[in-house]
Amino acid sequence: MSTQTKPNHIGRKISRIRELKDMKQEALAYALGVSQQTISAIENSETVDEEKLIEVAKALGVSVEAIKNFSEEGVINYFNSFNEAVNNSHFGNNISCTFNPLDKLVESFEENKKLYERLLQAEKDKIEYLEKLVKGK
Repeated sequence: MSTQTKPNHIGRKISRIRELKDMKQEALAYALGVSQQTISAIENSETVDEEKLIEVAKALGVSVEAIKNFSEEGVINYFNSFNEAVNNSHFGNNISCTFNPLDKLVESFEENKKLYERLLQAEKDKIEYLEKLVKGK
């Protein structure tokens, strides 16, 4: 099955944008308050009325123009230019951490261990207090 977008097939463009956003038809249907079958029908329609298109665009978090002007080639060009910009930036591929991630992990573990020990001691103190209350009766 080809995923290529026909130039004016609005439904297919909606479908591709939804897929690129990793959204299922059911999620879009829920956002619009319609059934999944309605979304399927919209995505299979070559045209979509303007009012419904506005609702769909809002649910997808894009503009109506983005849907109307969507093209697979445009998406590929966007990501290629983004990757080129990152590779040509002054950071290049030499991005490095200013801290040792293992140190942060150990530090976090130590903090959690101290917290656990304090909570455990508080529970022991409660038990000791309750035992004294029970023996006192």
